[in-house]
Amino acid sequence: MPSFRPAPGEIPTEPGVYRFRDANGRVVYVGKAKNLRSRLSNYFQDPSGLHPRTRHMVASANSVEWTVVATEVEALSLEYSWIKEFDPRFNIKYRDDKSYPYLALTMTETYPRAQVLRGAKKKGNRYFGPFSHAWAIRETLDQLLRVFPVRTCSAAVFQRSARAGRPCLLGYIDKCSAPCVGRISAEDHRALAEDLADFMDGDTERFLRTVEAEMREAAAQLDFERAARLRDDAAALARVVERNAIVLADRTDADVFGLAQDELEAAAQVFMVRGGRVRGQRGWIVEKVDDSTDADLVSGLLRSVYLEADAAVPREVLVPVLPTDVDRLRDLLRDLRGTHVSVRVPQRGDKRALAETVTKNAEHALALHKARRSGDLTTRSEALRQLQEALDMDDAPLRIECYDISTTGGSDQVASMVVFEDGLARKSEYRRFQIRGATGQGATDDTAAIHEVIARRFAKLSSQTDTQGENNAPGDGATGGVTVTGEVEANPRAGGRLPAFAYPPNLVVVDGGAPQVAAAQRALEEAGAVDVTLVGLAKRLEEVWLVDETFPLILPRTSEGLYLLQRLRDEAHRFAITYHRVKRSAGMTGSALDDIPGLGPARRKALLTRFGSVARIAGTEPAALTEVDGIGPTLAATIHAALHPPVPGAGATASET
Repeated sequence: MPSFRPAPGEIPTEPGVYRFRDANGRVVYVGKAKNLRSRLSNYFQDPSGLHPRTRHMVASANSVEWTVVATEVEALSLEYSWIKEFDPRFNIKYRDDKSYPYLALTMTETYPRAQVLRGAKKKGNRYFGPFSHAWAIRETLDQLLRVFPVRTCSAAVFQRSARAGRPCLLGYIDKCSAPCVGRISAEDHRALAEDLADFMDGDTERFLRTVEAEMREAAAQLDFERAARLRDDAAALARVVERNAIVLADRTDADVFGLAQDELEAAAQVFMVRGGRVRGQRGWIVEKVDDSTDADLVSGLLRSVYLEADAAVPREVLVPVLPTDVDRLRDLLRDLRGTHVSVRVPQRGDKRALAETVTKNAEHALALHKARRSGDLTTRSEALRQLQEALDMDDAPLRIECYDISTTGGSDQVASMVVFEDGLARKSEYRRFQIRGATGQGATDDTAAIHEVIARRFAKLSSQTDTQGENNAPGDGATGGVTVTGEVEANPRAGGRLPAFAYPPNLVVVDGGAPQVAAAQRALEEAGAVDVTLVGLAKRLEEVWLVDETFPLILPRTSEGLYLLQRLRDEAHRFAITYHRVKRSAGMTGSALDDIPGLGPARRKALLTRFGSVARIAGTEPAALTEVDGIGPTLAATIHAALHPPVPGAGATASET
């Protein structure tokens, strides 16, 4: 029985959200409950009755804490926030099976821009899609620019055209209204962007009727050239509309979900239907971490989709099975949309047929994923097991950190730290170091650099561990490791995720042989690090060097453990080289602005954005420089003086005169 089990009387019976933490304070699992006492008691029963993954989670945990909320709907929202915040390793994670492109309209800019974007969405902009391919967006946009000639250029191209007083090529061929040179006002250009957004939202018939009416009117006035152009515009709009076939004749707005799974993983797909047409498709791959049912998977999927920023909630959500907490989800979606949202399983007709098509897409996606990653989960586990045995470690190295040094002729010496957890790269926790050395001019060789980097990294670990201990000391409302609050926290991030340096590695890998390992070991001993295994990987023969060993360890060339070490070393080398190139390029591309006192990077960037070049800044009077944010009269005079140094001898001549 876990030693941290709270007494049953300490756990409230209200709804809430709970977190399990490991010995290092990292959140390993987040869950919600209608009755916290009843739900948490299930984790502390006979371990043999638990699912293997649940049993592993409880064994990995060192404490549990909870937050009481008013309703189950609040619990749904808070659970999602914490899963996104802490990224617990034992929670189900819905990962996009690829990064889908969107057509974005940057409505937050003075002159909105239409462009292809991937990744996180920015609040205030309009997004349409996702599309399966970026070229599909570009083809669609190329057709629409005939009717809605909004700006598509970057900020740099826009500013260059504005300075030159000439539009780019799209402006000359009437596929851009050229706001950069004043052909259209900001208000009229924004109206164009709004019309484009309305068309992409499904209001297509209005624009088709308008263009066709203008075409007939031009023909009646014998303006055949304009009529021909409007005819081509109408044809372009019709081609865009035809690409999205009508799948639901009643102009339904719905998201249709499909699910396919096996014992280890699941694939989910959604077709986004707007105005009866499929406007987008999206997919996810899920690693199942416990004995979750289809209803559990659908529940987590809907929260993952609709609790994202700027997520659009349709009138209908069609699912393969009803989620376990369907009533709470309906309430949550109603709050997000502002009106009633139907969550149901389609039983017959066109909607049932479309749902079956989406499910078939999910089955194909799962089969493709498994074909691409066949044996991946097995090989990762095997690699960690082999390293545990070869290095005589008590536990498998679930967190591995690898360090590499990059330098050219002793200058711009930098280092990288890459992190692998459970055999996978954890890129959010990669770190870069600029080598300082004893004199501040960089270390003398790789061994000194390795010593410095390891010492700095574990000094951070030591200081953050001390701070963590102070912050976690029991106070009001705390008993041991269990924190109880009477209501949902105002900020779910309070007491949030610890800094990455606060998590100690099980295994440290350095790029090099015996000298580098010895330098790293000295740094570990000086930092007082314990329970950390250290090895070096030499490139020449891929030898694994251990601490205080005369001869290296030779792993078989077919070893999955050796392959994992090679991936670590290569990733660290790539990351270090990338940083070194950035540093070297920065040193080679300095400008006359760099050495001006009081002029930092932000003000330099603002000046160059406003005037375009150092030469233009030099030709500007100090009074005009003060129009840039952050540039006062004194700094403007300093900039002007620095860019106009006195000519040698000029001062003496003036004196004599």
